[in-house]
Amino acid sequence: MKIVVLAGGISPERDVSLSSGSLIYRELKERGHQVVLLDVFLGYAGEEENIFEKDYDWAAEIGNVSEESPDIEQIKALRPDWKKNFFGPKVIAICQAADVVFMGLHGENGENGRIQAYFDLMGIRYTGTDYVSSAICMDKGLAKELFAVHGIPTPQGFRLKKEELETYLEKRKPNGEAVVSGDGRELSLPLVVKACNGGSSVGVYMVNKKEEYEKALREAFGYDDEVIIEQYIKGREFSVGVMEGRALPVIEIAPKQGFYDYKNKYQAGSTIETCPADILEEKTREMQRWAEKAFQILRLKNYARMDFMMNEAGEMFCLEANTLPGMTPTSLLPQEAAAEGVSFGELCEKIIESALRAAE
Repeated sequence: MKIVVLAGGISPERDVSLSSGSLIYRELKERGHQVVLLDVFLGYAGEEENIFEKDYDWAAEIGNVSEESPDIEQIKALRPDWKKNFFGPKVIAICQAADVVFMGLHGENGENGRIQAYFDLMGIRYTGTDYVSSAICMDKGLAKELFAVHGIPTPQGFRLKKEELETYLEKRKPNGEAVVSGDGRELSLPLVVKACNGGSSVGVYMVNKKEEYEKALREAFGYDDEVIIEQYIKGREFSVGVMEGRALPVIEIAPKQGFYDYKNKYQAGSTIETCPADILEEKTREMQRWAEKAFQILRLKNYARMDFMMNEAGEMFCLEANTLPGMTPTSLLPQEAAAEGVSFGELCEKIIESALRAAE
């Protein structure tokens, strides 16, 4: 099968995407497929004729994920014309020549549905969910509203737009140990402040003191024009992958220091991950049911991953949905699949097979 693994881009998760893409590329190539790894933004400068037959290691120059997110302005400078055409040279033509595109993208212009919508118009088949559900899940505030409407437990919170910030801070400064929303609701410290459309915990801040609140807001607005302020849930963190509507085993995530931020997600040895999670069977089934329901109400297809917190009383809270979960050596979904006896290569094959069935 001719497969393009699409990675890179210009989101803060660029390096994570390239790491995911290189691993997917190598596994699919070892399984006998004709595979090309492309950076969606930088494209390909060589001859595209017979590109799938080339004896070339497309992942040779891709390294490990660094502790810091990449300098995107440096990447943009490599293509001064990028605002006129997001796709790099020959990306679309090569994707059209493939049987399927494996979406190894993360973050903006990867998980927000724009590329998926373009591919639909061009007749390009791809893995992951469609443009509608991608857009819904990328907007964490909208996803949380849908959770609330359908009874899926999620932390209390509110949204704030960048243009509202100064007025909000003037009128709604923290009062003692409470933060007040624009409509008068109170949330007690500690809180989580996060960019509405971010991923990989980029633009996420833990606020323990009222003095930290304004700084966290301003820094989160450096990543997005809208942020979410929500109640911090003290307890244990979990994730549940869902394939074609069926939940995989639950995995517990326990960072050795701090919370599950960018560094702890992608630096080997930073986090203890246990799969299947060491929780009561009834709690496992409950979390899997919530994950499957979230998959359904968010109109997801193919595969996704839901993140959860469970507080000290055993109450569960769904934080968000990931429409293109990481596929790096430390990623959660491959570990969940492995707990069911599915190797990484088999998982990639299953994702492709599912996507092609949906496209028929």
